[in-house]
Amino acid sequence: MAEAPARRNDWNTLRTLFPYLWRYKNRVLLALSLLIAAKFANVAVPLVLKDIVDALDGSKGALVLPLALVLAYGALRMFSSVFGELRDAVFAKVSQGAIRKVALEVFEHLHALSLRFHLERQTGGMSRDIDRGTKGISFLLNFMLFNILPTLVEIVLVAVILLQRYDWYFAAITFGTIVIYIGFTLGVTEWRMAFRREMNDMDSKANTKAIDSLLNYETVKYFGNERWESERFDASMAQYEAAAVKNQVSLSLLNAGQAVIIAAGVTALVWLAAHQVVTGRMTLGDLVLVNAFLLQLYAPLNFLGFVYREIKHSLADMERMFTLLHQHAEVRDEPGAQALHAAEAQVAFEHVDFGYDRNRQILHDVSFTIPAGRTLAVVGASGAGKSTLSRLMFRFYDAWSGRITINGQDLRQVTQESLRAHIGIVPQDTVLFNDTIYYNIAYGQPGATREEVIEAARSAHIYDFVMRLPDGFDTTVGERGLKLSGGEKQRVAIARTILKNPPILIFDEATSALDSRTEKAIQAELREISANRTTLVIAHRLSTVADADEIIVLDGGRVVERGTHRALLAAEGAYARLWALQLHEQRDDDASPLPDLPT
Repeated sequence: MAEAPARRNDWNTLRTLFPYLWRYKNRVLLALSLLIAAKFANVAVPLVLKDIVDALDGSKGALVLPLALVLAYGALRMFSSVFGELRDAVFAKVSQGAIRKVALEVFEHLHALSLRFHLERQTGGMSRDIDRGTKGISFLLNFMLFNILPTLVEIVLVAVILLQRYDWYFAAITFGTIVIYIGFTLGVTEWRMAFRREMNDMDSKANTKAIDSLLNYETVKYFGNERWESERFDASMAQYEAAAVKNQVSLSLLNAGQAVIIAAGVTALVWLAAHQVVTGRMTLGDLVLVNAFLLQLYAPLNFLGFVYREIKHSLADMERMFTLLHQHAEVRDEPGAQALHAAEAQVAFEHVDFGYDRNRQILHDVSFTIPAGRTLAVVGASGAGKSTLSRLMFRFYDAWSGRITINGQDLRQVTQESLRAHIGIVPQDTVLFNDTIYYNIAYGQPGATREEVIEAARSAHIYDFVMRLPDGFDTTVGERGLKLSGGEKQRVAIARTILKNPPILIFDEATSALDSRTEKAIQAELREISANRTTLVIAHRLSTVADADEIIVLDGGRVVERGTHRALLAAEGAYARLWALQLHEQRDDDASPLPDLPT
C-alpha cells in the first residue's frame, strides 16, 4: 500500500507530459506506424531463415540455392533497420519540441511566481532538478515508445507464431519466463527507487551548497572559512555516496536475478526444440527458428529491465521538475484585468495593512498620496517597513487590507505587466547581468536603438567612464556586476531607468552604500531624472530628502509624522530627533582625530 502514492505520481507525471506530445499527433502516429512495420519485418526474418535452412538440408535431396528466400531475408533485415531509423527521424521533432516547450513553460512559470518563492528557493538544487527533468523527458520518450512498446509487440507476434506452429508449451515457457522476469524487475525496481530518490535529494543539496558557497566567494574569504565550506560540501557528498552505493548494490542484485531467469527460460526452450528435432517432430529449420526467436526476444527483454529502471528514474526526475509548474503563483492578474495607461500618475496608499508572515505584521494602516509629478520621501529606522512600500507598488505582494491605487485604479485590477512598465526603480543593491555594460543599460528597454542607449548613458553621467574602458560599452561587468564599483553600478542602474522612461520612479536607499562624494554626485543625477515624475524616495540619510515635496516618517510600520522638511523640524517630533541624531553622528565623524602615523 505504501507504494501507491509513487505510482500515482508517475501517472500524474505522464498525464502532464501527454499534451506536449499530442501537439505533434501526426508525427506520433506516423512514428508508431513505422515502429509496427519494423517489428513485423523483424519477426519475419527468423521465418525466412527457417525456410532457407530447410531448403539447404541435404538429407531431403539435391541442394538448390534458394535465391528468392535469400533476397527476401536481406530485404526484411534492411526494412527492419530502415523503418527503425525513419521512426527515430520522424519522432525527433516530437521529443525535442516537447523538451523545448516544457523547459520554456517552467522558465516562464518561475518568473511568474511570487518574490516569496524566490527568496526561499535554493538556486543550485532547483537548477539541477530542471536539468535532470528535461533529460528525463528525452529518455522517457525515446525508450518507452521505442523499446518497451516494440518489445511488447514483438512478444505478442512471437507468441502467436509459436502457438500456431508448435506445441503449446513452447509458448507457455516463453510467456512464463516473461511474466516472472517482468514481475521480478518491477518488484526490485520499485524497491530500488527509494535509493534513487535519496541520491537525487543529496545531489541537489550538495549542488545547492556548492553554488551558494561560490556565489559568496568573497564572504568565504573574508572569514577564512574555506575548510568549513569544504566540510559542509563533503558532508553532503558523503550522504550522496552512501545512497549511490546502496543503489549500485541493488542494481547488481537486479541484474543477477534477471540473468538467472533468462538463462533458465532459454535453456528449457532449446532443450525442448533439440529433443523434438531428434525425435523427428521438428526440422533443423524449426530449431533455428526457435533459437532465433529466443535471441531476438530475450535480447530486448534483457534491455527492457534497464529501460524500465531508467524510465522510473526519469519519472522521478520529471516529477521534481513538474512540481515547479504546480507551485502556486501567489500574485495573479484578476480575470478581466485591464492594462494601465498613465502618462501622469498619482499614487495613493489607502489604509494598507501588510506583513510577509501572518504572525508578524509590518505595515499598519498606512495611508499617503503622491500627487502626479511630485516627490514623496519615506524615512525611518531600519525595519520600519520602508522597502516594503516599493515591493507592494510593484505588486510583488498584495496588501492584506486597504488598497494601493494609481490614478484611482486599484493595482489588483490592472495587469502586472502594464503596472511594472510604469514604474522604474534604482535600488540600494544594484544587481547586473553577467554581460556587457551596453546590455545592462539596454535592459531597461530591449527594443531601444544604440543611440538611445548611449544617450541614456550620457544622462546618467556614465558615458565618459565607459569610453575610457578598453572595450567601451562591450565591457563585461561580471556576475552580479562585481567588476564595477558601487557608484558605477548605480549609474548603470540610473541609465537603465532613464531608458525605460517610466512616469513613476522609486529610489530605494539608492545612495546609502556610497561614499559622500559619490553620493552627492548621484543624488544630483537622481533629482535630474525625477523632475516632473511621480517619485517615491526611500531613504535612511535624511540629508538626501530635505528637498522632497513631502516627507513621511515610519515607525514600527505606522506613519507617525508627515510634512515638509522645515515643518517636521519645527514640530520637534520623531523626524527632528532623527535629524539631530544623524547631524551629531556626522559631526563626530568629521571631528575624529587622525590616527597616529608610524615614524
